[in-house]
Formats: sequence, C-alpha cells, structure tokens
Amino acid sequence: QVQLVESGGGLVQAGGSLRLSCAASGTIFSINRMGWYRQAPGKQRELVAAITSGGSTDYADSVKGRFTISRDNAKNTVYLQMNSLKPEDTGVYYCNAHAVRIPLSYDYWGQGTQVTVPS
Repeated sequence: QVQLVESGGGLVQAGGSLRLSCAASGTIFSINRMGWYRQAPGKQRELVAAITSGGSTDYADSVKGRFTISRDNAKNTVYLQMNSLKPEDTGVYYCNAHAVRIPLSYDYWGQGTQVTVPS
C-alpha cells in the first residue's frame, strides 16, 4: 500500500504562484511514476504533470512553461510549482502514484487539494 498526503492548495490571484506537495509513505519502492491530476467542476480529471523514477517529466500542454514538477527522494515527496496561475487552473488537484508489483500495477490517490484562481 501507498499513502499520499497533499498540501499547499489555496486561493491565489491570477498571475500568482502556489506550490503543492505530496508526501508518499508505505511501499514506496514499488512506485515508478508520480503525478498531479486536476479536476475542474463538471469536467473529467486530467493529467497536469508527471515524473518517473528515472526523472523524466511530462506536462499537459496547458501548463507547459508555467508549472514544474520535481521530487525530493530523501523526503519521498513530489512537488508541483505553479506559476503564472490562470482562472482555468482552478480545480481539485490530486496526487497520484503509479506502482508496479509484477505482474500487477496499482494507482494510488491523495485526498485532493483545492486550488482556486478567481477570474
């Protein structure tokens, strides 16, 4: 099992910045990818950014150049630095951990943290 605890959401004016944190615990050795997803009201959950155990990153087109995903292996924590925030970035942000224990894979989710950017 993997447990994820998120923090760092809040209300910020357009153009501002926030940093989200996601601390992982449990069978973290099995995690090969962690990411952040968001869900806006009435919309499907979408990938925002992800980082693999090898350090490769992936971003949604809408956040490229504004958001940066990083990790601190010593703290088992993944961060999402969000700059130049826009109203369309509003939503609940969920941390995800993708774990592999051959032959199965598992997805774990945090409880979500609200990010609000008023228009």
